[in-house]
Amino acid sequence: MKIQENILIKQYNSFGINVYANLFAKFNSINELGELFELSKKSKFAYPRQTLIIGGGTNILFTKNFDGLVLKNDIKGIKIVKEEKQHIYVKVGAGESWHQFVLYCIKNGWAGVENLSLIPGNVGASPMQNIGAYGVEIKDVFHSLEAYHILDKKLVNFTFNDCEFGYRDSVFKNKHKNEFVITDVVFKLNLIPKYNISYGAIVKELDKMGVKDLSLKVVSQAVINIRNSKLPDPKVIGNAGSFFKNPEISSSQFKVLCSQYPKIVGYSLLNGNIKLAAGWLIEQCGPSIGISWKGFRKGDVGCYNKQALVLVNYDNAKGNELYDLSKEILQSVESKFNVILESEVNIV
Repeated sequence: MKIQENILIKQYNSFGINVYANLFAKFNSINELGELFELSKKSKFAYPRQTLIIGGGTNILFTKNFDGLVLKNDIKGIKIVKEEKQHIYVKVGAGESWHQFVLYCIKNGWAGVENLSLIPGNVGASPMQNIGAYGVEIKDVFHSLEAYHILDKKLVNFTFNDCEFGYRDSVFKNKHKNEFVITDVVFKLNLIPKYNISYGAIVKELDKMGVKDLSLKVVSQAVINIRNSKLPDPKVIGNAGSFFKNPEISSSQFKVLCSQYPKIVGYSLLNGNIKLAAGWLIEQCGPSIGISWKGFRKGDVGCYNKQALVLVNYDNAKGNELYDLSKEILQSVESKFNVILESEVNIV
């Protein structure tokens, strides 16, 4: 275990941005993490101004070289901690691949995460982001997690309430930002499947697949098919999935927008507000009249031609070029719809 200096971290971010980290190291255990923090303080390394913890690097955009210490979380392991009549509690290392964990659950007949198939990244980021797709969010299967407090040098247990989950949000993105390193997560999964196929896209895909009997595997495969049909593979085209969150507006504002744009896509929420489809909003806008952001390309940056929500690095784009494009998109949507989009990707 050692800290490396001036390391290219292109392979550690799914946008594939050519940036360097002043200092870089990987850790496989909580003990190694603590040792690395101590090692980084020694004069040889000159204690960095900032520290960044990464997992799969799938939700981050580097706009410049990182002048500090980048630590890659490689803590692995999947372990059953408790089993009840209808539920099983599974502890998973933060460094495990999220999709591989989903496939492991399906193989073992553990239900609850099948709708979250093929979401990129590692397990540790799942509660931080409260990842979600097709009617399911992490909060629906979350039980608890352990996280290392960087300053206090101790493990802290977080319950469901402690995490304060919101839409693609948790305490680790605001109140406790940069204070903790998530080391493992315990999920409460169902031993008796309760299929969630309320999203029309899943129903259509299951029909297309000719499915007559539901199973965890076929629901997962339907989600995989849908995601593959509209999202680029980061190994082929650099991207971080959806760049923007779906915005939430009041029902009164939605009525006004409906009168102006009858085809606008929105979904009713329990609080009475409306969640808009950010992809639809972006697709209606563009860099100039008659040109949509969807499929737009300028040099090596652009919006994916099958999903306007996805910003892409076609070859050798710079992070600040992608960031500038995101700002142009934000401004165009606000100008046309008076709706403010928020980035889902962490800008560094």
